[in-house]
Amino acid sequence: MVLRWYRGVLASRPILTQSVTTGLLMATGDIIAQQGFEKKGRNHDAVRTARMTGYGAFIFGPAAANWYRFLNRYVVLGNKNTEIAARVVLDQGLFSPAAVGVFLGTMGVLEGRQDPGAHVQEHYWQVLKANWMVWPAFQVVNFKFIPTEHRLSFANVVAIGWNCYLSYANSHKKDEVKEGVKELVRKEAEMVKKHLK
Repeated sequence: MVLRWYRGVLASRPILTQSVTTGLLMATGDIIAQQGFEKKGRNHDAVRTARMTGYGAFIFGPAAANWYRFLNRYVVLGNKNTEIAARVVLDQGLFSPAAVGVFLGTMGVLEGRQDPGAHVQEHYWQVLKANWMVWPAFQVVNFKFIPTEHRLSFANVVAIGWNCYLSYANSHKKDEVKEGVKELVRKEAEMVKKHLK
């Protein structure tokens, strides 16, 4: 019933629906970062969550929805596999580098950093390289198997983990992020080993 309602709203107001969905899922990623990894408990930074929500709903959500529309409208080739490859190359070569810079710059401004540009410089390559490790393979699946109207929603659900990383990376020094990610991978590996026994 909820899925049917969501599909109806998505069909009638796609940009608004995808923007609200993006905001809520960015909030979810931030909450997971703060509670699941940073263990903030009652010291949860609600303003940080609000920034992530606002960025998702008002900046990234509309931009991504329109980006997917652009790709669907203008990147149409005779061979479907070539079309998918072209979309992924454009997504990762144009949209992702811009989106990473806009995210870090926007967060720097919203956080009141004295030099948001320095914040972008500190984190840009680290976040963009992490993006390139996650998103190209996912986008191949997304463009090949997911219906056009559900691509951003599918990406957003998968992106909960990515949003968790973005929130963490944005809120910590570059070296802390490296160590935090290593520790996260180590804990995940331990959990997998434990469950395989």
